[in-house]
Amino acid sequence: MHYLWLFIAIISETIGTTALQASQQFTRLWPSVGAVVSYLISFYFMALALKVMPVGIVYAIWSGLGIVCIAAIGYVVFGQRLDMPAVAGLAMIIAGILVIHLFSNTTTH
Repeated sequence: MHYLWLFIAIISETIGTTALQASQQFTRLWPSVGAVVSYLISFYFMALALKVMPVGIVYAIWSGLGIVCIAAIGYVVFGQRLDMPAVAGLAMIIAGILVIHLFSNTTTH
């Protein structure tokens, strides 16, 4: 169940960051509200995951997958370009998350 909570936290954070971009520095009401609500949801579900998982692991997965998702949304939705060093860095983030999941025994308390 804790991975479901973490997944919801990651999706909510991704939605919040996308809304933050759309809010144009909090000058547009509804995207601003969406950003705040999405971050509240994200932190709530991240807190639920923290009941079972160590903070370092939760934060590494939450921030890492959030970065990758936002980079993809930035590319597709906002037309932001990624050069090869950026793509390589994102691949290393994904590799790091896979190492944690496949080889670490610290994913739960």
